[in-house]
Amino acid sequence: MNWQEVCLSPSLRNLPFKIELNEWGKIVMSPASNRHGILQAAIVRALTRAREEGVVISECSILTARSVKVADVAWASAEFMESQGEASPYLKAPELCIEILSPSNTANEMEEKRELYFAKGALEVWLCDEQGTLAFYGCDGRLDGSRLFPGVTRIVTKYLH
Repeated sequence: MNWQEVCLSPSLRNLPFKIELNEWGKIVMSPASNRHGILQAAIVRALTRAREEGVVISECSILTARSVKVADVAWASAEFMESQGEASPYLKAPELCIEILSPSNTANEMEEKRELYFAKGALEVWLCDEQGTLAFYGCDGRLDGSRLFPGVTRIVTKYLH
């Protein structure tokens, strides 16, 4: 199965969980809790308020070396949007890709996703745990904070309480 078939399938349109494709074109599903949705919305609000320019994308599909992965939240510059438009999936990763961790996620899975996003051009990847704590990564490893959105940890936690 390819990503366009997944997107166009009437039986897959309103599922209450995230869908990705593995490298063999098989659907991988992850259930999302309401907490996951609350964190996703808080991150979207924080990014939108922190920078007026660029576009915040929820459920951003990206074609990687291991098929289509879907970042929970992404931020794309105007230049990215001009070159990539509304393609689905994107052939490049937006500058920022964010994953909200679920209890089922493993450290190896998240490390692989980070590597896949960086290989497709992401400048930063953030991981958000269930308490709303963010971990920031650049292509060279862990960062003390975001270079794209300085101070964003304060903004995100503000919306959770």
